[in-house]
Amino acid sequence: MAPETSPIFAKGSHGGELHAEIARRGRDHYVEKTLPSAFTGTDLEAWLRANAIDTIAVVGYMTHNCDLSTIIHAVHMGFAVEFLSDASGSVPYANSAGYASAEDIHRVVSVVLQSRFAAVLKTAEWIDCLKTGALPERDTIYASNQRALQRNAA
Repeated sequence: MAPETSPIFAKGSHGGELHAEIARRGRDHYVEKTLPSAFTGTDLEAWLRANAIDTIAVVGYMTHNCDLSTIIHAVHMGFAVEFLSDASGSVPYANSAGYASAEDIHRVVSVVLQSRFAAVLKTAEWIDCLKTGALPERDTIYASNQRALQRNAA
């Protein structure tokens, strides 16, 4: 939640409310946050630990902001993370550092996340892993870099 005067995510505004489909569903725990990470200034970590949850799935808006911040924070606290790339999104940016399209931001952040911070997969793949008990693919910085170097050399 942002202050009521904010142009985005303002408390009490359409952009600051849960989507109607989500709001009508039951939930075990609700976290209202004011910073990008879902862990900062909330009881999320304590609730997850109290319920013996060691892996989180991250979805939502925006890949490069709240999702990224939450994922890195979770990894630093010892949680495993799964990021559903087709249930997240980014917006384009243009500033003094340059321009990046929403698609480029989402793609690059997803590649970086898969290299160290999260298993990045589509929702259907994630559901299949839940059904079968298979663990989603995780990667390493080194292996991701080596494949990139091999690709560039070809």
